[in-house]
Amino acid sequence: MPEAYIIDAVRTPVGRKKGSLAAMHPADLAAHPIKALIARTGIDPAAVEDVVWGCTETIGAQAGDIGRTAWLVAGLPEEVPGVTVDRQCGSSQQAVHFAAQGVMSGTQDLIVAGGSQAMNRIPIMAAMSAGQAYGFDDPFRGAKGWDARYRDEEVNQIRSAEMIAEKWRISREAMEVFALTSHRRAQTAIDNGWFKKEIAPIGDFAQDETVRYGSTLEGLAALKPVREGGIITAGIASQNCDAAACLLIASAGAVKTHNLKPRARIHHMSVRAANPVWMLTGPIPATQYALKKSGMRLEDIDLFECNEAFASVPMAWMQELGIPLEKMNVQGGAIALGHPIGATGARIMTSLLGALERRGLRYGLQTMCEGGGQANVTIIERL
Repeated sequence: MPEAYIIDAVRTPVGRKKGSLAAMHPADLAAHPIKALIARTGIDPAAVEDVVWGCTETIGAQAGDIGRTAWLVAGLPEEVPGVTVDRQCGSSQQAVHFAAQGVMSGTQDLIVAGGSQAMNRIPIMAAMSAGQAYGFDDPFRGAKGWDARYRDEEVNQIRSAEMIAEKWRISREAMEVFALTSHRRAQTAIDNGWFKKEIAPIGDFAQDETVRYGSTLEGLAALKPVREGGIITAGIASQNCDAAACLLIASAGAVKTHNLKPRARIHHMSVRAANPVWMLTGPIPATQYALKKSGMRLEDIDLFECNEAFASVPMAWMQELGIPLEKMNVQGGAIALGHPIGATGARIMTSLLGALERRGLRYGLQTMCEGGGQANVTIIERL
């Protein structure tokens, strides 16, 4: 089977809530790393065969196929098409999968894959409210098949995170220690310039601004739970933010034709799903499936990334699979770096590749929980 190579990967700095990217148009945000990617690789943009882009809550300025509009806003050739993918939090990771599958099928040679999310401009709750304005109460209720199968179950991310904490016996205090570790790891990465290579500055904005440098266990302990009687707080959950990231995926033929130097190879791709009410447990069976299908062992993987939607998610995943903390989210995760939903998969892959290169390691595995109980898994091999 033909190989799919990662030629380069680039992202914007992550803008916090009401931060440096809050007023930026979503198409401009998405266009920024695309322009940087084309410039860095020196590729003829007309040679790109498609733009596969992840984004959720595609209403307002994010609507109308932002994968296509971002390419045009970047000032690039209009004959190159674009498509927008929604696999919830895994949208841009799935975009990379689709791009790699196009290359591996032999039908395409050069594809830009990535994603973006302007959460300040279009918050999740605003998108839900917009749907309600058109008479859609929520994605589940009222659908006879759903109600018959799951009846009156509450589908809520906070509830799911707390169910996971209860089942795997993860205390609030343990989650706060995990959250503080995320911030400290991200702070170390920023202070040492580990992200500089992967970030395309936007004007003077060149550094992730979501990391809470003054965070303490005492401060985290003082936060009120999101739900009455619960244990999940804002301090042990991912942050709403703005960002975009993308990768250039190429075939062996394109590498030769365009004189490109691959940084990594896509070793494995898969996606699985679990109970949609539990919602956030998908990474566990998905990782087990990926390892079995790829013929790899946990010991073969040098670095892991599991998205920190809530601290209980990667903590249960590590506990269930026996993954050591020292190999997981080594530069911080979404608790510190934010979770710009449609961009997160590509942001994680960009940072994971950088970490593998910096440490001289070979294999990296990334996964994340996604709406509907889904989870993508990608294993990349540094070259």
